[in-house]
Amino acid sequence: MPVVRLLNESQTLDVLADLNAILADCVEGGASVGFMSPFSPADAEPFWRGVAAAVGRGEVLLFVAEVEGRVVGTVQIGFALKPNQPHRADLMKLLVHRVARGRGLSKRLMQAAETEAARRGRNLLVLDTATGEPAEALYEKLGWQRSGVIPDYALFPDGRSCDTTVFYKRIG
Repeated sequence: MPVVRLLNESQTLDVLADLNAILADCVEGGASVGFMSPFSPADAEPFWRGVAAAVGRGEVLLFVAEVEGRVVGTVQIGFALKPNQPHRADLMKLLVHRVARGRGLSKRLMQAAETEAARRGRNLLVLDTATGEPAEALYEKLGWQRSGVIPDYALFPDGRSCDTTVFYKRIG
């Protein structure tokens, strides 16, 4: 049975190898998540060390999904640090390794993130995702509202341009 848990900074560093593998797998699988191909697990390590430090500073919540003791999925909540945005947060980097997809892990990660964000006083979450990709349909299925599409916002790992769809969800 998959387990979803919230990690602290030390726990994040303990599972760095799994996190590196997930990010590299997603990028090499074509996900537009901020990185270009070729991308190896070693390339992912500086990113995850930065996330771990942000977790330690209380700027980010990092959730992981584990199957048989191995981290195979993750999502983050980034807290808006501006004084006029204490009510909202950004949902970031929903990633599930391709070998673990189709088990409902994305839904479980999203539910855990939304619940904890609400518990911490956030009532509005926002995210962006590549238009036309499977994640877009997942967010709609989970009750997220489409705000709009920004053309040519980012690139896929192979260098092709991609539009980005912006979503929001009221929680709590």
